Amino acid sequence: MTAVALTGPELLVRGAAQFTADLPLPAGALHGAVAVSPLAHARWSRLECTAAAASRGVLAVLTAADIPGVNQVGDVVADEPLLADREATCVGQPICLVLADAAEAAWRAAQLVGADWVELPAVLDAHEARAAGRLLGPPRTFAAGDVDAAWPRCALVVEGHVELGGQEHAALETHAALAVPRDDGGLLVHAATQSPSAAQRAVAAVTGLPMHLVEVQVTRLGGGFGGKETQATTWACLAALGALHSARAVRVAPDRRDDMRITGKRHPYLGTYRLGLDAEGRFQAYEVTLLQDAGRTTDLSPAVLERSLFHACSAYAIPNVRITVMSCRTNLPSNTAFRGFGAPQAIATIEAGIRTAARAMGVRPTVLQRANLVTEGDVTHYGMRLVDVRARECWDALVARFDPDRLAADAQAWNAQHPLVRRGVDVIPLCFGIAFTAQALNQAEALVHVYVDGTVSVTTGAVDMGQGVGAKLRAAVAHELGAPVELVRVEPTTTSRVANVSPTAASTGADLNGAAATQAARVVRAGLEKVDPGGELAWRQRVALAYEARVGLSALAHYATPGLDFDAGSHRGRPFAYHVYGAAVVTSTVDVLRGTAQVDRVAVVHDIGRSIDRLVDLGQVEGAVVQGVGWLTCEEVRHDGRGRLLTDSLATYKIPDLASAPEVEVVLLEREAPGLLGSKAVGEPPLVYGIGALFAIRDAIRSARPDLPDDVRAPLTPEQVFLALHGPLPAAPDADVPGGGGSGRADG
Repeated sequence: MTAVALTGPELLVRGAAQFTADLPLPAGALHGAVAVSPLAHARWSRLECTAAAASRGVLAVLTAADIPGVNQVGDVVADEPLLADREATCVGQPICLVLADAAEAAWRAAQLVGADWVELPAVLDAHEARAAGRLLGPPRTFAAGDVDAAWPRCALVVEGHVELGGQEHAALETHAALAVPRDDGGLLVHAATQSPSAAQRAVAAVTGLPMHLVEVQVTRLGGGFGGKETQATTWACLAALGALHSARAVRVAPDRRDDMRITGKRHPYLGTYRLGLDAEGRFQAYEVTLLQDAGRTTDLSPAVLERSLFHACSAYAIPNVRITVMSCRTNLPSNTAFRGFGAPQAIATIEAGIRTAARAMGVRPTVLQRANLVTEGDVTHYGMRLVDVRARECWDALVARFDPDRLAADAQAWNAQHPLVRRGVDVIPLCFGIAFTAQALNQAEALVHVYVDGTVSVTTGAVDMGQGVGAKLRAAVAHELGAPVELVRVEPTTTSRVANVSPTAASTGADLNGAAATQAARVVRAGLEKVDPGGELAWRQRVALAYEARVGLSALAHYATPGLDFDAGSHRGRPFAYHVYGAAVVTSTVDVLRGTAQVDRVAVVHDIGRSIDRLVDLGQVEGAVVQGVGWLTCEEVRHDGRGRLLTDSLATYKIPDLASAPEVEVVLLEREAPGLLGSKAVGEPPLVYGIGALFAIRDAIRSARPDLPDDVRAPLTPEQVFLALHGPLPAAPDADVPGGGGSGRADG
């Protein structure tokens, strides 16, 4: 019996899978740790590294002056030095790298680094940054119709404010990198990154090496959620800098607390909206201003903000729209990509407006939601005509299967009899565009080898971070070749085999890389068909015969998503390959006496196309839902008045656990779709369903406190639930934008 390589899931289940920090170290390897700024904004003229350099086991302390190339790791804008040089702009910004013979020795020495600090004023939330004019760029506006002319025609106009906090990625695997010098003067960098090519470019720039002397390899990630798209680059560059300086392998792997303190989160948002409706409840006009807390550098903030622009109307058709967004620079670690990438923040804002309008009209929000869902042929506010629209199909399937109106009626009846335990219900629809909004990223490369024994090797730019992309690639290649799937192996991603790869992000990993792999497999299959036109031979026989006939059994293919066309000047075009639809009903329970809330159940109908791997897809929907619920209920990112992270461990930062996570039931709506093997992307869109948890809890609270303000603040932690039930009504925020600390600031 032929031995078959274990798949990624099998290795994980057996506990045999190796992550970057698990890789065996070469002889003489060193460990790196960073010294960081203790102040949110400060300058210095001299670093004090003497004590650190003299510490036991320390070989070197590297500063910005030791960087042979460019001191820069900014992916979009060159505003992020690898090591701060005479100015720090947040607590936790790396200022030097300590190399030692043991990880603990490096960390202890890093704590001894000091400077002649001169503390400067710091800005710690988006509202304050906007008032000070600290914007990453000019405000951007998407508009359609004539909003100003529409307001007088509206029978009802509501307005309000939304404040949404950040979210820690909390991946099981923290950031890590291992750089190994090669005998040709190059570097092999094992990086825990979603962006191997971005890390390769940055390492080459920092070290001064050409890109072909830098190989970045990624076997797997222990979770990413966007946090390892750009911010893993810093750690890869630090390890590479240490390896180049010492001519020895260097591993950099911060512990959980340092990882949380140094890296960015989901962007906090502040929103102000106006929503106009006619007498029948049809949406006529929507205007919203969104302020984004970018943190100290650009990172991916403009791209995140752009996806907010695209998704500001969510799943609704609105003829007159004006959406204005601003990215605000604060003295906090740079916020970055996070599952959903700005869409959930925008969607939560319009959903808040819908509930305000429903309350004013005396109807359930579902009445307005269903009446205004997008339909076939609708044109979005950015000029894209929607085709194969499944929004109402998903909604109606949810109604038929789970009956949200009955659940709401049952909750109302319960609440009338139970003053101390209240129940709430909410429904959330989904319309999520799939593609990178940066058009150049919508491409992929794949290399397929068929060996003479019939086994198959596939290399793409896709990084498996628990989302099961490897399983989908295996299935696609096996299907195209006509080979047994157990003979197909997906290789670790490496920049020496596939070049210029796009990040595994934007829910495009399977679509892009699967299409490229399918194209490569198709080339190989065409060769096989020359020697066996009728396909009568068994797989291994076909391969052997092709080899004897000198037919090529390898192929490299490139794929670019067709049909994408968006004009950044006019804000019109087709930025997405397709949209994913769905709907979810969320039920919650609030203990009025204790002031606590529980999300009980989330029932989902999700548009999946043809599911390639049903267990993977169900797991992705369930995981995304729980992550969305966590963001809006218990995951509170808090800084003190000096910009220091208070929630810097999993003891002080609360993620959902088995006791608090809701029951999730998922129905996959399966029908042919434009993605890989007729499927649709599944990674990011389902997180939107978690927004229903916020409004289901508010629904339960309002049954006990009818005067609950319409303005929304999240996360709805137990503290916030208690105050909403028993505290004084909050003062009205500023008229222009909501006040408060979008970063979860706690002065003191």
